[in-house]
Amino acid sequence: MSAPTERITIKDVAAAAGVSKGAVSLAFNHKPGVSEATRERIFAAARQLGWAPNSSARSLSRQATDTVGLAICRPAKLLGLEPFYMEFISGIESVLAERDCSLLLRLVGTLDEEIQLQERWWRQRQVGGSILVDLRQDDPRIQPLRRLGLPVVTVGHPSLTGGFPSVWTDDATAVAEAVRYLAALGHRRIARVGGPAGLGHSAIRADAFQSTMRELGLDGGQHVETDFSGDEGARATRSLLLSSSRPTAILYDNDIMAVAGLGVATEMGVAVPDELSLLAWDDSQLCRLTHPTLSAMSHDVHTFGAKVAQVLFQVIAGDDIGSLPAATPRLVPRGSTAPPRREQ
Repeated sequence: MSAPTERITIKDVAAAAGVSKGAVSLAFNHKPGVSEATRERIFAAARQLGWAPNSSARSLSRQATDTVGLAICRPAKLLGLEPFYMEFISGIESVLAERDCSLLLRLVGTLDEEIQLQERWWRQRQVGGSILVDLRQDDPRIQPLRRLGLPVVTVGHPSLTGGFPSVWTDDATAVAEAVRYLAALGHRRIARVGGPAGLGHSAIRADAFQSTMRELGLDGGQHVETDFSGDEGARATRSLLLSSSRPTAILYDNDIMAVAGLGVATEMGVAVPDELSLLAWDDSQLCRLTHPTLSAMSHDVHTFGAKVAQVLFQVIAGDDIGSLPAATPRLVPRGSTAPPRREQ
């Protein structure tokens, strides 16, 4: 494990790269005098030691940044279909446009790739700060980015952020409301189609689902993990409807999977909402275009994205920002939920 940044000096970086301290200074100030190969060797040594030049960090924090970084570890095809990220990015862009700034967006295959990307962005002064999304429990990005000194705002519950400033929604309270609503309609067999367990917000929702089911005296609800795609949502729905204890209500972690689930129910001759109630997370236009329309846990994703961008600029300016909860998603009942038709 590399030593903390404050214990590493430019002399240590120079020694590790086999160059003079002056060469390190030239490389990080992007001035002539060192070859590209030497520059890359210096950057590699600095990354290995977890060192960033304090002078450039202070300089960037004093300046108004014109570029914000956002790396997303999701397949490009899935991201293009997901309304949440399109609305989220549009909210970010609305703030950047007011400041005449740009968003540097990259899709990555792994978190290690993202760490390397964020380090390169910061060391080469391509961004003034970054937005960190899809936090994991014990997220491996937190410590490397903290050592780097990169201004960061995270999108996630404070328990996941390692002390970085965060903007988040109260997913646990929203899930509890959804389960209680379905139970109040008379549903006793409630299932959940969730995202990957490794994602922090998926784990928070799963825990809230199970604890609320127990609190209401309902035997452990069925839970299926997916990758958030429509294909996986359809597969999970089909599996649940073919099970011996078929649920009469299903809560989905996004709108794409809920729409796919509605299609599977129709294909299998299961009437919605008479035999099966469906409830989606992240209300979008998709939920209002289906027949019947989908009930949803709704929040203003565009405004949420704008808030994230505003907080990042405060962090870059050096303001002391903590964790800022956004509004809890609210339940919007529509045609896809109703009391179960038959006694359970």
